[in-house]
Amino acid sequence: MKKAVVLGLILVAVYAAGAGAWWPFGQSVENIQPSVKGNRHSQSFYAVKAEMLDKVYFDYRKTLYCNADFTANKKIIKPDGFKIPNLRQVDFKVYDISPEDLQRKAERMEWEHIVPAQNFGKTFPEWSKGHKNCVSGKGKAFKGRSCAEQESEDFRYMYTDMYNLYPSIGAVNYLRANFSFTQFDARQKNTFGRCNMKISRNKAEPADQVKGMIARTYLYMQKTYPRYSIGEPAYSVLKAWNKKYPVSKWECARAFRIEKVQGNANTLVKKPCLERGWYQDNWR
Repeated sequence: MKKAVVLGLILVAVYAAGAGAWWPFGQSVENIQPSVKGNRHSQSFYAVKAEMLDKVYFDYRKTLYCNADFTANKKIIKPDGFKIPNLRQVDFKVYDISPEDLQRKAERMEWEHIVPAQNFGKTFPEWSKGHKNCVSGKGKAFKGRSCAEQESEDFRYMYTDMYNLYPSIGAVNYLRANFSFTQFDARQKNTFGRCNMKISRNKAEPADQVKGMIARTYLYMQKTYPRYSIGEPAYSVLKAWNKKYPVSKWECARAFRIEKVQGNANTLVKKPCLERGWYQDNWR
């Protein structure tokens, strides 16, 4: 009897492996979770950016911050009232860039990691310590993003996860840097003129319209990749945003399209979208 049970279990396991996933009997196809939680679609950032443009944002060419239009060749159409801040007057860290270069960045769209690569990259030894293979042509050892991208498959999959990529005005992406999100008081002024994006004291606050999307992106990354943890006080802010700012039709369509391409779902978005009947390709 025991041999028969064991044999049966082996046969089921073999069948499931051949099918590519375990079938949970009694559930509908819609409720079956993918066997892979995170991105296993592509390790190429270059290829993923092209797919985001052609397969996800093909009919919604607007940046996350500032709601700026952009063209198929990633040229920004600046919204009324948008302006670059005077870098000598800001109260946050600015990396080495000239006003001229920053202005050029304002002319083009860039794909921003909402959860900055550094936030999860530093959990990889290749990022923090380097690797024996991370040596330049001149014999100098290097670490950080370049080493992690070169040597770690897991890092490349996290780095190219499409759920974490959003179009941004290049200058806004640059100045937001790797700052965490927060909730400022009402006295804090916009950083980019009439664009409702605030950066101060190495923190950032976006417009209310996108706070929910940002929160669900952070929560997805933490849930999907256990090596990454948001940490306090940012987690409390993002959890509140997730509750206060529900999904929109565009957020649902975006997640639907990414799941079709990447193969795994962001359940934090998918579940409320299914409840509203919005988990589909059409967002209009």
